[in-house]
Amino acid sequence: MTLFSLMSLPELYLAFAVAFLAGTIKGMVGFAMPMVLISGLSLMLPPQLALAGLILPTLVTNGFQALRQGRAAAMASIRQFRVFLSVGLIFLLGSAQLIRLVPPQAFLLMIGIPVTFFAAIQLLGVKLSLSERSPRIEAAIGAVAGFVGGISGVWGPPTVAYLTALNTPKSDQLRVQGVIYGLGALALVVAHIGSGVLRAETVSFSVALTVPAMAGMWLGLRMHDRIDQATFRKVTLLVLLIAGANLLRRGLFG
Repeated sequence: MTLFSLMSLPELYLAFAVAFLAGTIKGMVGFAMPMVLISGLSLMLPPQLALAGLILPTLVTNGFQALRQGRAAAMASIRQFRVFLSVGLIFLLGSAQLIRLVPPQAFLLMIGIPVTFFAAIQLLGVKLSLSERSPRIEAAIGAVAGFVGGISGVWGPPTVAYLTALNTPKSDQLRVQGVIYGLGALALVVAHIGSGVLRAETVSFSVALTVPAMAGMWLGLRMHDRIDQATFRKVTLLVLLIAGANLLRRGLFG
């Protein structure tokens, strides 16, 4: 089965444009690729095909992002945020078992409301920050991110909110996000091979989207390298506000 049996040529070109845009945003701020891809692709393609399309670009771009400064730096990030990662993984695995019992919309609202509030008030000039890292706070935020991620597949916004509150340097924040999301993306690949979403006839679409996604990420990284910490923080908060509003929309309207 070819790509053109799944979609028309204009739809394929639009999918490439969405992937390029998603990659550019991710290169600049380190997150939001799945949100942009699933939102854009679902406008013209069936939801399951849109989901299949985002899987490999998400995996590849996060792997590149995590390893951009070398394997040693990536391993250092894993050690540095081991509490967040381990607690988040435990809660993700646990909450995934509840997916048939609890409406995902409820959890989207649970995370969308505080994330939107956090980003909005900071953009308005009210600065909320953590003066130092606390294992208890890190564990709590990791639990929230993992719990909501297991239900809805969304764990980026609480992660970004935490890293932003810590005033994490932009290069470090990009690498840490790559590590966290890369491990999650690997789990996503395994899960959706098992679910049947990623199969022989859809994997070619996902592979094809990887090319424009990486091209967009290259452009986004060039832009990221040219902006200062203050500008990076503002852009990150703006994208976070949009992500939070999107979670609210999904929670309220499905």
